[in-house]
Amino acid sequence: MKLSEIASTLKARLDGPDCEITGVAGIEEADAGQLTFVANPKYAAAARTTKASAVIVEESFPAIATATLRVQNPYLAFARVIEFFYDPPRYGPGVHPTAVVHASAKFGRNANIGAYAVVMENVVVGDDAVILPHVVIYPGVRIGHRFFAHAHSVVREHCRLGNDVILQNGAVVGADGFGFAPDEQKRWRKIVQSGPAVIGDSVEIQANACVDRASIGETRVGRGTKIDNLVQVGHGCEVGEDTLLCAQVGLAGSTEVGHHVILAGQVGVAGHCKIGDGAIATAQSGIPNDVEPGKTVSGYPAIENRQWLRAVAVFNRLPELARAVREQKTSKGE
Repeated sequence: MKLSEIASTLKARLDGPDCEITGVAGIEEADAGQLTFVANPKYAAAARTTKASAVIVEESFPAIATATLRVQNPYLAFARVIEFFYDPPRYGPGVHPTAVVHASAKFGRNANIGAYAVVMENVVVGDDAVILPHVVIYPGVRIGHRFFAHAHSVVREHCRLGNDVILQNGAVVGADGFGFAPDEQKRWRKIVQSGPAVIGDSVEIQANACVDRASIGETRVGRGTKIDNLVQVGHGCEVGEDTLLCAQVGLAGSTEVGHHVILAGQVGVAGHCKIGDGAIATAQSGIPNDVEPGKTVSGYPAIENRQWLRAVAVFNRLPELARAVREQKTSKGE
């Protein structure tokens, strides 16, 4: 594929000679014929030594000897270019003879149902569904168009999923929430989890992540939200639109997370907290209280990010400060 064709598709400005592009690669691994990108400033120097035939950069990036495609968002542009060179598996319509599909289940056009998949009674799925081997869909589920369920993912009873939902391997939508009440003998009595999980359009839930059903009401995940591997969304939570829940994030029950929120890896949120629109929590933060819209928080208990950075800087100096205090007391004869 010609570099000029890629530039035209991306609406990018081509600086340098046209050439044939045969693939894509990271900036340090790229070779002749490949296209790479710079989105992180720490890789800017590597753009001058890369063996790639061309580099996608920001519009203001300094001139380099290698041909450049200048765009506003290099990371997004590179993501689009990957699609030009990756040939994903294609699944034609049909039902594998080992699949078990209840007679009452209804599918739209062009459904692909793989080996040993199980679709129970009164399930309704829209057009162009791909249900790969060992997927299980419980009774009463409603799913929109272009559903893609990778092997061993599960959708529990009465859950509702919108259009263009992707479940990666082992994702579970609608498992019982962690609800137990102590009785008079201090034994844990299970609380029935009667409410479904409701997943909006264009949500992707990645490998081995869990969105639990609610005891009452619903657990909801808004349109466009992306849920990373090993994330736990507790019962009765409400997650807004276009939010990112990164690896190993845990939301305790009845947490409310707004739109366009980013919770980085291993962030934990206590139950019944509210995270405002546009908030960001850096990795391993613990959030025991509400977070205002637009705030960036860090640490445990999570506080404003700049304050946390100042506190960490002081913490690293504590041994030195303690020694100085001891020496001062000694000099005063205390």
